Amino acid sequence: MAEYTGALPTPTPETRPYWDALKEHRLLIQRCKECQRAYFYPRPFCPRCFSFNVEWFEASGRGKLYSFVINHRPAPGFGPEPYVIAVVELDEGPRMMTNLIDVEPDPDKISCDMPVRIVYEDVTTEITLPKFRPA
Repeated sequence: MAEYTGALPTPTPETRPYWDALKEHRLLIQRCKECQRAYFYPRPFCPRCFSFNVEWFEASGRGKLYSFVINHRPAPGFGPEPYVIAVVELDEGPRMMTNLIDVEPDPDKISCDMPVRIVYEDVTTEITLPKFRPA
């Protein structure tokens, strides 16, 4: 594990299952048991119908690139520049902000709707970050 210098998330009671699953290289997201809508980011109620009748389930870790930007500005802990900031639409429906890795940061090599899959980056013994690469 290389020394990680970026900002680290602080798990909360609502997000702890998500972060614990990432440490096990599993992607957990939530689904409403009332309207059946999957959603991300973790929260105790459905953002669509506001029901508290929600559950965690394991997502496939597959999706498509919804949007991206190639960042050329220095940002401590994120380099080296340039790098790709991405929004991935999971096969289960929700979108998540992440980084696209293992692809040249060139708009000719990246396109919206390209298939992607999750990669787990163990940055500390307590935190694993979800990133995505072309599938």
